[in-house]
Amino acid sequence: MLAHSDPELDHGPRTERSATMRMCVVSREVRPIDELIRFVVSPQGDIVPDLKRKLPGRGMWITASRKAVAEAVRRHQFSKAFKRDLRIPPTLPLDTETLLVRSVAEALAISAKAGQVVAGFGKVESALREGTVEVLIHASDGAPDGIRKLDTLARQNDGNRGTKPPIPIVTALKSAELDLALTRSNVIHAALLAGPASRTFLSRSQMLVRYRLADDDKTAENHGQDF
Repeated sequence: MLAHSDPELDHGPRTERSATMRMCVVSREVRPIDELIRFVVSPQGDIVPDLKRKLPGRGMWITASRKAVAEAVRRHQFSKAFKRDLRIPPTLPLDTETLLVRSVAEALAISAKAGQVVAGFGKVESALREGTVEVLIHASDGAPDGIRKLDTLARQNDGNRGTKPPIPIVTALKSAELDLALTRSNVIHAALLAGPASRTFLSRSQMLVRYRLADDDKTAENHGQDF
């Protein structure tokens, strides 16, 4: 399904379940919904990023890019699309990124509760040697030496994964954010083991990286399996 007959807004998730493409109100380009962020108006009249695309009410779509959201604020696109006066905070681009970070951390926390995460250099190294790692995670502010050693081991093991793609390497979160997600201190290295939760974590991580880097035309896909 391509863009709805009303390109500015959808009619809510209940009536748009089959939609896979939407139009960005800033660029006017029709893109896959995985490359866009949906925004709705709350009952209090605030603009809310609907990251899971499930909030009720009509929604406006913007390319998942800090620059695109900032441009929508500058052009007063929200008031134009929703046809009402809305006070949009200038911090909306940063607020949206904060929510994206939180969504990635929440996905990691859910994986940990399901017993699908190991943390610490030694445990991650052992899991890589055992071939049980589905996603390798490093804190973005971690020491390069440890990151390089585990990355090398992951790439050495890629040839033993059969038809599986190379192990994705995620560096989207800082150490403090990993600490909160895993409820432990000084987390620099972690790994997701086999399980359905890894797909959600990867999808959300990719969205966060796309949001941060799309302005430079560097989406997660441009980085191969690393993001």
